[in-house]
Amino acid sequence: MSHLSSEDESSLQSLVRQLLKSIKERIVGAPSLECVEEILLHLEETDENFHNYELVKYLRNHIDDILGSVIEKETEKCTGEGRTLVSGQDTLVQQVTRNIRESKEYKEMMRSMKNSMMIVVESLINKFEEDQLKKEELHRKKQHEQHTDYCMENCSDSGSLFNQSYTFMNQEQLQILIERMDPGQPMEVRQDALHTLCCAPPSDVLNCEYWGTLCKYIAAALSDPDSTLSDKGLRFYAKTFSSSTFSISREIYTCLAKHLESCFTSQQMPVSTLSVGMDITSPDAVQILKKFRLLNEFQKEVPSFWIRHPEKFMEEIVESTLSLLSVTHEQSLNTDTLDSALEPVYFLALLDIKASWFKKWMHGYYSRTVVLRLLENKYKSLITAAVQQCLNYFDSGKLEDDATDNLCTMLYHINSGQRTYYTGSELQYICFVHSLCLLGRMLMYTHGRKLFPVKVNNKKEPVSLMDFLVLLIRMMYQHPNTTQTGNVTQTDSYAPANLVMEVLRMLCGGKECATECLYKNIITESLLFPIVTLLKGKQIKNCNETVLINIADILARIASTDRGLSLLLFGENDSPIATNCLSTAHIIAEFTKRLLDGELPALDSTEPSSALKGAFIFVCRQMYNTCEGLEVLMPYGLHESISKAWKKASLITERIPTPVAGSESGSSTAHELQNMMNLEEMLLDNLLNFAATPKGLLLLQQTGAINECVNYMFSRFTKKLQVSKCEKFGYGVMVTQVAATAPGIVALQSSGFIKALVMELWSVLECGRDDARMINPKPTPVEAIDRSCQKSFLALVNLLSSYQAVYELIGNLPLPNKAVYSLREVPSSVVDVIDRLIIINSNAKIHSLFNYEHSHMFGLRLLSVLCCNLDILLLLESQYSVTEIFLNAQKENVREDLKNLGDFIIDGLSVERNHILIRMELVGGASERVLPPRVLQKGNDPYPWPLFSSYPVPKCYLQDPLKNVVLKQDNEVIKLLKISGKQPDWLECCKKQFRKNMTIKTEIIKGNALVELLENVVEFLANNPSECFFRPYKATDDGVKHLSLSPIQQLGIKMVVRYGRFLGVLKIDADEELAVLLMHCDGFLKQQQVALGSSLCCLQGGYVGHDWFASTAFLIMSGDGERTLKFLQQFSNLLVSAFLWLPRLHSSIHLPVERSESGIHPVYSCTTYFIEMLLKKELPLVFSAFRMSGFTPSQICQHWLAQCFWNYLNWTEIGHYIAICIILGPDYQVYMCIALLKHMQQDVLHHMQTQDLQVFLKEEAIHGFHISNYFEYMEKLEKSYRTTILAEMKNINIK
Repeated sequence: MSHLSSEDESSLQSLVRQLLKSIKERIVGAPSLECVEEILLHLEETDENFHNYELVKYLRNHIDDILGSVIEKETEKCTGEGRTLVSGQDTLVQQVTRNIRESKEYKEMMRSMKNSMMIVVESLINKFEEDQLKKEELHRKKQHEQHTDYCMENCSDSGSLFNQSYTFMNQEQLQILIERMDPGQPMEVRQDALHTLCCAPPSDVLNCEYWGTLCKYIAAALSDPDSTLSDKGLRFYAKTFSSSTFSISREIYTCLAKHLESCFTSQQMPVSTLSVGMDITSPDAVQILKKFRLLNEFQKEVPSFWIRHPEKFMEEIVESTLSLLSVTHEQSLNTDTLDSALEPVYFLALLDIKASWFKKWMHGYYSRTVVLRLLENKYKSLITAAVQQCLNYFDSGKLEDDATDNLCTMLYHINSGQRTYYTGSELQYICFVHSLCLLGRMLMYTHGRKLFPVKVNNKKEPVSLMDFLVLLIRMMYQHPNTTQTGNVTQTDSYAPANLVMEVLRMLCGGKECATECLYKNIITESLLFPIVTLLKGKQIKNCNETVLINIADILARIASTDRGLSLLLFGENDSPIATNCLSTAHIIAEFTKRLLDGELPALDSTEPSSALKGAFIFVCRQMYNTCEGLEVLMPYGLHESISKAWKKASLITERIPTPVAGSESGSSTAHELQNMMNLEEMLLDNLLNFAATPKGLLLLQQTGAINECVNYMFSRFTKKLQVSKCEKFGYGVMVTQVAATAPGIVALQSSGFIKALVMELWSVLECGRDDARMINPKPTPVEAIDRSCQKSFLALVNLLSSYQAVYELIGNLPLPNKAVYSLREVPSSVVDVIDRLIIINSNAKIHSLFNYEHSHMFGLRLLSVLCCNLDILLLLESQYSVTEIFLNAQKENVREDLKNLGDFIIDGLSVERNHILIRMELVGGASERVLPPRVLQKGNDPYPWPLFSSYPVPKCYLQDPLKNVVLKQDNEVIKLLKISGKQPDWLECCKKQFRKNMTIKTEIIKGNALVELLENVVEFLANNPSECFFRPYKATDDGVKHLSLSPIQQLGIKMVVRYGRFLGVLKIDADEELAVLLMHCDGFLKQQQVALGSSLCCLQGGYVGHDWFASTAFLIMSGDGERTLKFLQQFSNLLVSAFLWLPRLHSSIHLPVERSESGIHPVYSCTTYFIEMLLKKELPLVFSAFRMSGFTPSQICQHWLAQCFWNYLNWTEIGHYIAICIILGPDYQVYMCIALLKHMQQDVLHHMQTQDLQVFLKEEAIHGFHISNYFEYMEKLEKSYRTTILAEMKNINIK
């Protein structure tokens, strides 16, 4: 290439020319030469055909010919001789590339290519100049033949690559043109000069020495009565806007704005008054509207590119615009409104009714800052005029007649081009709409709101921001839009109500502006005015359903945010609207209930529509789907009213006859049927949202509609629809909440949700994507739970989190254990998942899996999470003998070669089985047991943890036994307990000393001191009738001998005894004594149980899980069965027993029958309900992490509490947990969980990001937590929430 022949040069010229033609459109559209360079430099990134260009192919082949051998040598050099790249060094490609670029061959090639391309480009330029000279000569001949008055021998029409039709001029020619444009010249001369000027490049014109004179002459042309001359001047401005740089366009825009301003200030043109109106076909109106149209088009276009230019350019444009719009005729200030002259804002409003130009200018911070600064410092009169327009329209009385409807129709005709004349009232309304849209956009921003208050005419006091917003709200319900169908037509979009709704919705969409503008008592008071009036039985003029629906829409948007919800529930700064007044939430709930029950006298004339009912139910739903909102709305029984309305709608739907095609009544019947079905679906949707909280789920279950609601949820879930327009997430959290209870999981199963989930899981694990399998094979997963199946894994973990749920799905159900499994046989239930993925104990099951190792590993990981719940662990072991099967699998997983005969094969499955066997056998907190890791280590011994195939487990998995510390018998607690004849204030003294010790000397509260403390406190409380919540019962030996323990209880006894022996608190023969204790407890509790008519499996007979509280008490009492039984008998009289001792209220006569039949324990419906409420207030980040993970705090807390924190806390902390709940009150159960989640906050946030929060919370013990460290925090929570929580806990026996 260094010696370029003529053929090569010609070929390269052709290739370069071809490339330029291919990208011609890109180059032509570039505003400057710098942009052209950027386009060419980044052509490979932006042009998908880059590598198909012949020039690129030519250069690539040339590079291969020269550097191909060099690249091969460098590659062999870098990879040969055993050289490797260690971590931290460059990759092979980077190293080879660097060496090549430093080589002589590369430098020589670049020099040669550069020289050759320079030759080619110079040739192209020379040829281009020759062509230009020929075209100039042709142009001169053409000019001469036409005998023009002015001869331009040095100009030519550009025939360049960019194909622009400009006539280039020098300064002398421009001077001649400007002289010809003098207003003293004949009209034809001026017109010809302007025509020639339009053909000249704007840069030549603007850079001339006589630009000032030219501007004056063009402005004179614009003001000339001759329409042809004015049009030519306007055409010059339009051409300049479209084809020049920003600086030139800015000059032209400011000139046009100043010209228009001078038209109004100097009275150069006749301006009509409002009383005369405007005929847009008159020549004067046509001319000025054309100018405003051009101005407005540039206003809407300029924000897209002015950020690339200095701020002063933008500031000139903004200031010239605001200066124009601020023009006010002096005579209009002293005359009536209709006699005032039309101002610039009227013309701009006529062209841009909803001020879209201002919306675009306020969108970016860059321009918004300048606009608001100028409005504040120089042009506040523009804001004053806009506010005055709104006040004038509100005070004009047109809101109360049909004039507004006619005006809305008029505005619709503007857009359709069907109007040519506008009256003064119509122009005022147009200006009002423009002003309202401008002010609404301005209120979105902090500095815009600071422009208030505004001093206006006829008002003594300035109009504040709140005054203006209240005015808008009153405007909304004094003139509603005419449509009642909910579908806003084009005509209705200009109605005041809809315009105000646009502004309010816009304000609701921003957090800061909503807080400052809408989250105020005065705003909610204004919104509630029609509702309060209707509740008082009074009629409101012009207040129809549309008004109420609009109000409900704004209230729902307010309630969708935390701050807005707090405003509705508790008022501004947690104070109601006025003294001795109900909060907004109470008023809304009362109105909604009476609306549903048909008890609103003011609406008796018409039946409330489904849209109205749905709008207000939705507002309530935004409140009752949160714990704090449900707590406020509970007294109104909305779940019962909605359920009653749904049942009524269902009956009507069933009675409507099937429409007959072709009949006259068929269409009306079909319409009626569709409306009733929509109402039924709407009511179900809102009823379903009670399931968002634990207590709400109990209320939903009691309505009897939980199955229908879950079916509806499943239908939307499969379509991946949002919960509502105000919800950011789907149904994941709600499904998890429903699955935490027995009736919820039964409803999910009957709806087909579980079957669909299992089939989707199977598709991911075993089937893959059918449409891409052959072309793009599925990669072999590296992680045990890879990304493809993580979603299904977490969904199953959420679904099977609760023991009651798992028992309903698999309780007493055997595994299929078929002899043969078809490859097309897809699992459809949880039992099938266990059979096919977890307990793989036959070759038939292995051969039925395409991806055996991956699928079985998925099942083992799922089992590991399930076994974290001790009741589920015992259920699986009692029904399916999981440990025996896994020990046999480990025994078979050994090497068969003679050298290492009998050694375990270490693979993913054997390591996971080893982990599960240890987890199922050992019990203990973070420092009481050792769980082996699941990953291999680097080095010669990748897995140092011993595998085993029979129990007991190797000792390395056991921590050192805890040493029993002998405490001094003269400490304060022991002295207090030894007092005989306890006085009424003894308990308070005991609590005071206990609080002190829990903060300072926690080591005192353990062992015998803890036992005696608990016994004394419980005995004192049980002997005090005011402290006995339940009627006392006595445990008897009658019938105990005939009782037998379930397999779950028998396995649980073995687990408890193993743990007790590890702790050193039990003897070897403690099994029998614990068994007798549990049988006594069963007999004692059965005296207080009642037969229920529920179909739930967990309610058929006694408590289906293990009694973890009785077992904990047995260990605290060091295995003394009689002492434990006496303690439990006294303890059962207390309220705290309902929350610590779960079997206590199983099918209990102490609960209302409806609550007992629900299968939802008070620990879930009450304790975890308040945990979620407090968590949202105290630890909002943790609460949000749960929401984003699709997991609920109620699930994990129910898990912890049901098994008394076994496997999560060390034994000492478990004892302290029992002590604080018994001594200080059952509400400490709530504070305990909040303290735990506060302790784990950073871990929770981390695992939310890694998308394994559920797994972490279930599998990991709680490290480093000590109640003493958080006791003061719990006391703080007690002071804030005890009244509310204890009152609710005491209401569990109320229907």
